[in-house]
Amino acid sequence: MTAIRTLADRVKHRFGRVAILFSGGPAPAANAVISTAAVSFLRAGIDVIGIRNGYSRLMKYDEDNPLREGRDYINISHATLQRTRNKRGVLLGTARANPGKAISNVSHLDDPDRVGPMKTVYRALRSIGVEALISIGGDDTLKSANKFKMYQDRLSSDLPAIPVVHVPKTIDNDYAGIDFTFGYFTAVETLAEEIRNVLADAESDNSYFVVETMGRSAGWLSYGAAIAGEASLVMSVEDVIGENLTEEVVSDPETGEERIRPIMNVDAVVKRIVRMMRAREQQNKEYGVIVLAEGLAEYLPAASLEGVPRDAHGHIAVADLDLGKTFARLVQAEYEEQTGTERRVKGLQLGYEARCAQPSAFDVMLGSQLGVGAYRALAEEGKNGVLVSIKGQLDLHYVNFDELIDPATLVTVVRFIDPDSDFYQLARFLESDVNL
Repeated sequence: MTAIRTLADRVKHRFGRVAILFSGGPAPAANAVISTAAVSFLRAGIDVIGIRNGYSRLMKYDEDNPLREGRDYINISHATLQRTRNKRGVLLGTARANPGKAISNVSHLDDPDRVGPMKTVYRALRSIGVEALISIGGDDTLKSANKFKMYQDRLSSDLPAIPVVHVPKTIDNDYAGIDFTFGYFTAVETLAEEIRNVLADAESDNSYFVVETMGRSAGWLSYGAAIAGEASLVMSVEDVIGENLTEEVVSDPETGEERIRPIMNVDAVVKRIVRMMRAREQQNKEYGVIVLAEGLAEYLPAASLEGVPRDAHGHIAVADLDLGKTFARLVQAEYEEQTGTERRVKGLQLGYEARCAQPSAFDVMLGSQLGVGAYRALAEEGKNGVLVSIKGQLDLHYVNFDELIDPATLVTVVRFIDPDSDFYQLARFLESDVNL
């Protein structure tokens, strides 16, 4: 009789303790990743540490302020993981602390001051016996994971390296290296339900909503929510082309040098929306919903962005701009200018509702497989510096960090919607004025 091989039998690369770290915004099925990764290591006889609140606590470490169990990390056990794969939120908590903030090119890795936070993270992990790291997060967390690996590549031979693998997380789905990220479809359905609700509201009094959704760098979330929510029109950064694109001259705040900055032609976009509204009127539809991705805010004129705060990764706080209400006012005014009649247009922000929604079955399956993939990458494959991905029928594969990161700037490659793709064309086909 053939003996059944346990996970411990398949471990090829021995280490005693692995840490799991989650960083950035929450996403549905985050706990499916954490739970399945952790239980895989536990079954293989490997201790699992859960780092609390991303990098924030690791970056505060020093010998006079050692990491404390319960406050800074938890020892994960089978009891910890009971019934957690479908649980909302993030078991480990999260934060946006960025230990690689001062590192923007390879030469910075040789600067002791710039790599200081990375050194602190390394020492903090080693202080609690961590020998491997699973990083879960968005593109900024991927940048941090890559910089952490590159920092360790430069350590002296007497200092042990901590191999790191990364699990891609974002409801925006704008990751290179994977087709769909866990939480995306749950977020799409959550926002689509909200869009369907306000669509019914709009129909009741012959009005319009301009709905701003999350989606900083690409339009996957806004497009998916608009298609599933039966919105009348959707626009994202991929649509800042042709007549919707213009430019302005801006001065570099440090050097004073002038440069050309591409920006959105706000007037053209507003006229495009009003054209759609008037086309719907020809179909006896005097109501509707327009979906705008929040990332369009990055393409507003510089004057509109003055004083807007930025996060630890340099991103503007797009929520502070309230794109939905801004465009609602502009669209209402343009409609009245063109028609001489009034049409109520209301602005609305959506996004946070989707980040901790109850995960869909698909996202739980996807997250679970990615968690198992993190275990296999480290314990069975001996990988270091790879993104855990899937293709086909949830088949695991791994993508090297250097295929996803610009070697000059150390910035991640954003995956935009291809305007020639059938996904993009589907949204365009479903618009009210497709034949106009």
